[in-house]
Amino acid sequence: MNSLRNRVQLIGRLGADPETRQVNGDRTLTKFTMATNETFRNSAGEKIEETQWHNVVAWGKIGEIAGKYLKKGSEVAIEGKLIHRVYENNGEKKYFTEISMNEMVMVGGKN
Repeated sequence: MNSLRNRVQLIGRLGADPETRQVNGDRTLTKFTMATNETFRNSAGEKIEETQWHNVVAWGKIGEIAGKYLKKGSEVAIEGKLIHRVYENNGEKKYFTEISMNEMVMVGGKN
């Protein structure tokens, strides 16, 4: 059951091209946002579509692959874990949640 702790799986589309950079000169970090959509009917029978945006980070080899092959609009399935961070900006605390990606499957066809 330990493998189920803090595990996230999502299928969605990238909202922008990934941003890749080197950290400490040797580690690759790739960041991107992805949208997941959910469609349901409300009590009046109207079709409602909700979009949730997720911040994703990928380190090392998987970050290199994501930065090379993913583009804005790419459909991708990811698996990872939630990371919560707190930082200060002009004396105000900011809370930030992101997904640290461990695995990725490119779902859409070739572009």
